[in-house]
Amino acid sequence: MNARTSALDALVFGVDVQSGDVRGDAPSYAVVAYDGENLDRDVVSFRKLRRLVEREEPALLATDNVYELATDRDDLVRFLRWLPDSTRLVQVTGAERPEPLSRVASRHGVPYGKKPMKEAEAAARLAAANVGHEVTAFTDTTTVKVSRGRSTGKGGWSQDRYTRRIHGNVKARAREVESALDEANLEYEREVTEKYGGYANATFTVEASPDDLPVSRERAGDTRIEIERERRDGIEFEPLVKRRDRVLVGIDPGTTTAAAVVSLDGEVLDVFSTRTADTAGVIEWLVDRGRPVVVAADVEPMPETVEKFRRSFDAAAWEPETDLPVDEKLHRTREHTYDNDHERDAMAAALFAFDAFEDQFERITRKVPAGFDRGEVIDRVVSGDASVEAVLRDLRDDDEGETEESTHEPRELSPEERRIKRLERQVDRLESQVDELEGKVDERDERIAEYEEELSEARREERREARERREVNRLQRETERLERERDQERERAEELESKLERLKTLWKLDHSDFADVSKGRDLVPVKVIEQFTRDAIDAADEAYGLAAGDVLYLRDASGAGRSTAQRLVETDPRVVLRDGNLSDIADETLFEAGVPVAPAGDVTIQEVDELAVARESEVAAAIEDWERRAEERSREQKSEMVDQIISEHRAESGD
Repeated sequence: MNARTSALDALVFGVDVQSGDVRGDAPSYAVVAYDGENLDRDVVSFRKLRRLVEREEPALLATDNVYELATDRDDLVRFLRWLPDSTRLVQVTGAERPEPLSRVASRHGVPYGKKPMKEAEAAARLAAANVGHEVTAFTDTTTVKVSRGRSTGKGGWSQDRYTRRIHGNVKARAREVESALDEANLEYEREVTEKYGGYANATFTVEASPDDLPVSRERAGDTRIEIERERRDGIEFEPLVKRRDRVLVGIDPGTTTAAAVVSLDGEVLDVFSTRTADTAGVIEWLVDRGRPVVVAADVEPMPETVEKFRRSFDAAAWEPETDLPVDEKLHRTREHTYDNDHERDAMAAALFAFDAFEDQFERITRKVPAGFDRGEVIDRVVSGDASVEAVLRDLRDDDEGETEESTHEPRELSPEERRIKRLERQVDRLESQVDELEGKVDERDERIAEYEEELSEARREERREARERREVNRLQRETERLERERDQERERAEELESKLERLKTLWKLDHSDFADVSKGRDLVPVKVIEQFTRDAIDAADEAYGLAAGDVLYLRDASGAGRSTAQRLVETDPRVVLRDGNLSDIADETLFEAGVPVAPAGDVTIQEVDELAVARESEVAAAIEDWERRAEERSREQKSEMVDQIISEHRAESGD
């Protein structure tokens, strides 16, 4: 990005006279606003044009003839002084001896038409491409003057106190300006006029443009600040881009994009590489270094990225018949310096392209007569595929056919025009007197504005504090929520750690090395089921697993049916210890399945959370007791069955 504003990120106005003349009555202007992508068009008066520029503050105000905006040099200086500090006036057709706009537009591939709106659009597009010269009448030295904002005549207090207050405020404001200039590290000279109570005025001559100053024009209360640039001896034209020679460009695209610039004589002018700049950034770097005639790549076919660069400049393309070998690139760039392989490849592409076009450049140069731009002829022949004779003929025709168009010198004013100028100056003086008379009213308005500003500032401060309070409350609520989540996660972690320890204990109890854990004690693990329901059985199975041979403890054995009892049978327990009585159907189901059932009171059970242990001897005794009772129950069932058979037989015999 060069020091001047680039149209890639700025607003550009193109202007051309629609009707009338700036020296006559009520001229109108075709205006085109261009931001690099969008175009807005309008036809406005000169007064509205000035208001539009003041409001939008475009980076560039472009025209093909600056004297379409001013009647003479003095008027042009006044126009330049009026322009906003951030706006520059650009003449796209050249400096003191400009070219026709049609030729400039054709050279740079910009659409052109003879209607004023088309010429305004062409001027905007050319300025956006950094084509043209900035018109300036001022140096980079700026005068900042701090002075009284109101008369020291009669005031609300006695005149001495009123005057002392004004001069004191001027001195205080001058010190603020001086401090701001010091903080900005700007060089300046100061002159002050001391008066009763302070300063009548203070003048700072600063080596900087108005854009770089930390202060701006203002008028508030007792003081005012005026900013004025130092005028040059005449009007100067400075090119937007210092170097616009025709060049050859080599591009190596990729994650790291490299570009090299070579002159039409084969001299390497510059090379660089970047990992961050986009296509627009690389194009801007190239524009600052010349006008590409040929864009070259080191591989075949030309990559699409390189082709985009070529189309951007409407340049000729060069690519090798096959990809350039590394050894040839090293040999061709051996006399030049570069920082990495990408820069080497870009430089090699540009140099090999020069080798390919060198003979053609020499033939064209021999045919170009004095007074013609050799680079422009080469550009038109190579990129436009035209003959040297045709290009020279077109250049001669342009010079002869549009001489009048390129004349920019102001003409002599007629008597009527001079009278108009005198009347305009008289109007200016009258308007100045009106301004002075309205000054007293302005003082009162300024005082009211100051109070309103203070009130607005107080309200803004109150709103800011309210927003801060709301933000603090929101952050406090968020902090409390996060602390709650943290505490919950800690509790869950502790619970899981406890459960892990219990599972470890159960694992030890369930394995064959339990004798080592019990250390000689008569213990057996017991798995607890809270209720004799399918859900409770499934929950116990999910928590620590139910396996064949387990000792189960039903904390509440009542209420189970056949399916629940059958679910418990499927786990194939060694014995079921119960609290409470089993239902008849559950007792029958367990008995038929051969599952031992014993009262929990017959066995000493020690519980550790969900885990429990019992003495092996007591469990074995409970099983033996169940087996004894089971045998008696079987005998009783058999005896009842025999008695039933005998009774049924006697009943049948009696019949």
